[in-house]
Formats: sequence, structure tokens, C-alpha cells
Amino acid sequence: MYKVLTNGTIYTGDNCITGKSIVIRDDHIEAILANRSVPKDAEIIDCQGNNISPGFIDLQIAGAGGYLFSSNLNGKALRAITESIVKSGTTGFLIVLPTNSPDVYPAAIKTIKENPDPAVLGLHLEGPFINPSRRGAHAVEYIKKPAKEEIDQLLNDAAGIVKMVTVAPELCTREIIEQISGYGIVVCAGHSNATFEEAMNGFSWGIKAVTHLFNAMSPMHHRDTGLPGAAFQSENILASIVADGIHVDYGMISIARRLLKEKLYLVSDAVEASSEAAVQHVRQNDSFTLPDGTLSGSALTMMKAVQNCVERVGIPVDETLRMASTYPAKLMNLKNIGKIKPGFKADLVIFDKNFKVRIVIKEGKTILPDSFI
Repeated sequence: MYKVLTNGTIYTGDNCITGKSIVIRDDHIEAILANRSVPKDAEIIDCQGNNISPGFIDLQIAGAGGYLFSSNLNGKALRAITESIVKSGTTGFLIVLPTNSPDVYPAAIKTIKENPDPAVLGLHLEGPFINPSRRGAHAVEYIKKPAKEEIDQLLNDAAGIVKMVTVAPELCTREIIEQISGYGIVVCAGHSNATFEEAMNGFSWGIKAVTHLFNAMSPMHHRDTGLPGAAFQSENILASIVADGIHVDYGMISIARRLLKEKLYLVSDAVEASSEAAVQHVRQNDSFTLPDGTLSGSALTMMKAVQNCVERVGIPVDETLRMASTYPAKLMNLKNIGKIKPGFKADLVIFDKNFKVRIVIKEGKTILPDSFI
């Protein structure tokens, strides 16, 4: 049975197409055709002039649907988190585990192993190998220096579940970064007080990206540009950014976009309220803080981040959508998602001119957000 999306503006990740239809067969995109050429026996979905984008890919999200993953390491919570995220337009994500007690890491890995879902791309370990002076909302008592034996034990047990690790490059030797990379993991720099030189060394040893640019890292200064300056100077390093206007001012997002171009991508860094000792998050209208007022995670969805970048930063729609899908897919070397292209997974989000999600399609299956059922 074919499914055909018609009457929409298609943002493929390469260009913008109008007057054509997307033909879906089973779980993949089979073709993009002129409207008159679609299969006659297909299920037709009229997109009513709305926008069609690749499903969003969020490489840093800690919770959704009323659950913070690190505080609820069970299948019920993971399913609720996944359902909420997918309905918001994000069809693939790394669930992030911040610095935590040693027993939490194997429990998180076990939960993901035992509850597989195509939207859950794996685990992002944000810590514990970070700089205490730039810990942000991370629990200082669990931060540690990286040790080769401990890393091998953790990642061997993970059996491919861990896809991304954020470290402070100034605390890592070349051997440590190469060791983590050797597991097929994308190593990122973050929660770091690295100087420009220390950051550039980390990049040359295999670090591929910077986690939540500007937040919890050495600041840019005209006498030492720190980790942000190293990211701007590097030809290959990507950087994620939290586009809520709280974690990073919209003016600074604009500057970062001008400098990094296609190397800047969006993450939500979204959390949920929690009173657990290692992961306390208190809701403050449109963000979260620790009980002492320290800024922690966001209340963003990727759709809202896209809207903010278009309406508040002035980034064109097509480029913002790439920041939310194509660029993170490229960083993670995901060959069949992040674009609307024949042979790619049928992971799509249809949204209106007000950036409201109307329909989500995950591997060819139609999902309606609750507000539109």
C-alpha cells in the first residue's frame, strides 16, 4: 500500500519543492513525483498547503512526557518520553544522561537495550568526564577524571548503545579521546574550561563537535577565545546550540550562525521537573533551574527552536530545518534520515505557517499530535 503526501511545500534538506508529491512505500520514501503521476491506489494525505520537512533529530534531550529519563530508568518512562517527543515532530533522538552516580549508567543502557524503538537513536553521555568549574547543573560529587579501564568497561557493556560522549578536552589525553572514538562514538567538547589551544588539541585528536555552544564553557575573550573561539576557528567542528533566547541570546545565535554556517545545529537540551538529588530541575515558566536558581535545561521542543530561529534570529526556513535535521544526521553519520529523498526513511513532520505540528510520519506510519486528533 502506498501513501502519498500532496499539496505541501517540501523542504528536502537540499532544496525547496512545490507542486509535487511524496510517495511512501512501507517505511521509506520511494519517489517525489508530479501530482498527476502518483499511484492510483495510494492513500492520499492532503497537507493543505502546509510545510513538509524531514523529521527533526535531537542529539540532546533528557526528558519529556512528564519523565526525566535519568530519574526513571524503566520501559514505561522511556515509552512515554518517546511518544511525547515523536508527536512534537522529532522522529529521532539521543537521550542524554548527565553526570550521575555509577549505578545509573548500566541501568540506563539496560533500559534502552530492553526497550528498543526506532526513534531512540542511542544514549548521549554528558559527563562524567567534565570540568567541575564548568559543571553547570551537573552533580559535582560524580564528576571524575577519565580512566582507560573504566571507559573500556562502560563502553564494552554498552554494546553500541552509547552514540555520543561529551568530555572536557583539557582533562583528556589524546589516548582517551581516541579510545572513546574507537568505539564508533562521536566525542564532543563541553562543560569545559579549555583554552583555545587545549580545545584545538582536542579537535585534532578526534573531537567532532561542541555541546551547547556558549553554555558551561570557557567564555570568548579577546585575550583567550576559549572553546567557543576554537569552534569558530576550526574548519570541521560542528556545534549544537539551545535556541530558546535564555540559554543563548538571539543576537549571539545570529553571530554563531554567520560564523559556523552549516556547522551549527539545534538541540533542545530539554528536561522535565525532578527532585532527585543528582538531577534536580525546577520549572520556571519557559526554562528550568536548579533549586538554587542555576540555569539547567530548557523547555524547548525542536519545533519551537525552529520557530525561534526563523522569527527571532532571521535564519531562513530551509536552513533552519537543516539545522534541526540534516546537519545532526550528518554529524552522526546517519545515512537514511535527515532528508526527504528516495530511499530514505519516511520520517517527516508537517507543520503550518504558525509552526504548529499537524502530522508526524514515523517510518511511514501516520501520527497525529494530541491537539489535532
